Amino acid sequence: MTPAIPPTPHIPPVSAWVARFAPLVPRTAPVLDLACGSGRHLRHFRGRGHAVAGVDIDLRGVADLAGAEEVEILQADIEAGPWPFAGRRFAGIVVANYLHRPLLPAILDALAPGGVLVYETFAQGNQRFGRPSTPAYLLRAGELLQAVAGRLQVVAYEHGEVASPRAAVVQRLCAVADLAPAPDLDGSPEPHPLPAP
Repeated sequence: MTPAIPPTPHIPPVSAWVARFAPLVPRTAPVLDLACGSGRHLRHFRGRGHAVAGVDIDLRGVADLAGAEEVEILQADIEAGPWPFAGRRFAGIVVANYLHRPLLPAILDALAPGGVLVYETFAQGNQRFGRPSTPAYLLRAGELLQAVAGRLQVVAYEHGEVASPRAAVVQRLCAVADLAPAPDLDGSPEPHPLPAP
């Protein structure tokens, strides 16, 4: 008897922020979707030809990807347990709608040279729109910029109120692990292309 294949979960649309900056990640290079949930971003990068890894405490949202080629799914409590990717590097790391501040150094350490971090989550002020409303889950103004200062080159940053997919206050960042000075820019890093919004 053939085992039942779990149904494909409801998958929300890919974040426009993630979709915009996905082209900065070198083609086929490995991408990590942290706290992957339904795997919407993991699926997006897989569709772009990347080997992908996703980690979450609850894997029901990605059960349909179990055993798929070029897909690694890991169940782990990344807040209580050890960092599950010690010693590994990724060309892209995506974090959406998730914040656990103690993980920020491990996330940055897991970026390969030239790797791209695409981060988007809720920020202070979101309390007026509902959940999350606890300060532990809301970024302070400029917090992502402070977290990457001196380690990554910021390509784009936003902090403000959005109306879609629902009203919220968000902070978003795209940054590259590339601070090598460009010879013709007086020691400043080489600018990265800005994909069209």
